[in-house]
Amino acid sequence: MPRYNYIALDARGQESSGVLDAESQNDAVAQLRQAGYFPKSLSEEGKGGKAKAKAVKAAGGGGGALKKEIKLNINIPFLEKKTIKPRTLMIFTRQLATLIDAGLPLLRGLTVLSKQEPDPVLKKTIVSIAESVQAGGTFSEALTGHPKIFNKLYVNMVKAGELGGVLEIVLLRLAEFQEKAQKIKNKVVAAMFYPAIVLLIAVVIMGFLLVFIVPKFEAIFADMLGGKELPGLTQFVIGASNLVKDNWILLIGGIFGLGVAYKFAAGTPKGSAFIDAFLLRSPVFGDLTRKSSISRFSRTLGTLVTSGVPILQALNITRDTAGNAVVAGAISKVHDAVREGESIIQPLEASGVFPPMVISMIDVGEETGQLPEMLLKVADVYDDEVDNAVTGLTSLLEPVMIVFLAVVVGTIVIALFLPLISIITGMQNQ
Repeated sequence: MPRYNYIALDARGQESSGVLDAESQNDAVAQLRQAGYFPKSLSEEGKGGKAKAKAVKAAGGGGGALKKEIKLNINIPFLEKKTIKPRTLMIFTRQLATLIDAGLPLLRGLTVLSKQEPDPVLKKTIVSIAESVQAGGTFSEALTGHPKIFNKLYVNMVKAGELGGVLEIVLLRLAEFQEKAQKIKNKVVAAMFYPAIVLLIAVVIMGFLLVFIVPKFEAIFADMLGGKELPGLTQFVIGASNLVKDNWILLIGGIFGLGVAYKFAAGTPKGSAFIDAFLLRSPVFGDLTRKSSISRFSRTLGTLVTSGVPILQALNITRDTAGNAVVAGAISKVHDAVREGESIIQPLEASGVFPPMVISMIDVGEETGQLPEMLLKVADVYDDEVDNAVTGLTSLLEPVMIVFLAVVVGTIVIALFLPLISIITGMQNQ
């Protein structure tokens, strides 16, 4: 019976080697798997005077080792995609939680998901994570190597789940958190989408009329009115037309420059704080921005603390993922207060972001020792508030934007028809 030299990993990731008798290479792999080992390499003894290691395929290893494929890849680093969609990450998280809850080991679950994952970036990432786990590292340590896909919130919740032995529960909470966060984000984007589209259409129509239509009417008026003074509204529209037609490069450059300036300002602490404060106090979108920020803060902090992350660490993560500089500043003050053994209520009140109802609910949760549960209840309440705010904002903006579009186009049309009325009246008098 042939003898095989092997190198394998045990359940703790420790490497061991040895020799075993088996009828075939597949039989040797099966024996190792039955003994609780994950084969890394396997070679038959005595072939060619020297044992030649062969990589064990995933199919033979039962998922213990990942299949290696040699491919010719030409990657340009700055063009290579390194992120994935939130929905893709959410599906992966839920699938992994389901597999672990069904009794599959973590490494086996990662192997299964790597085979069926359609997204190439996530597929490559899962393979890398599985190799790290197979080499003896923890799941949370492997996730830290991919910060553009797994943020601090994700990594710390997984770490808390590993320490508490409830990884599948934490992964399910993560999936639910991602689903609700994505739902809120989609609602806010939907509320912004309609006015942005109407505004874009208004700008395109106005630009077309000013650049192509108004100059033709200006020539007609010059020929038929013989230098007679035009109505004030018509002169204004013709002046705007000449301005756009003669300086369109400067106008486009100005718009581009404003976009660059906004990006630059948003990237600085003071600029970001100013923009976020303005958004919170803006007359139309301020209420929606405030409610979505409160919902995000409450759900993130509540989910982290419920999953076993220490409160100070949870506050730091919540601050980093707040998405609003004003809210992040308030969370920093809460962190300092908690570190000094004080209540979190005073910093929340001083921020001016959180309404009295939210502060009262958090105060009750803190006094009764049920702060995580109360935070999640606040998040549920404000999820509904965001939904109602989006519905109300959409119903308000639809007629406003339609009237705006009608006023813009109607002003230009009226300005062009006023001289025509004078021309027609003069022709009738003659």
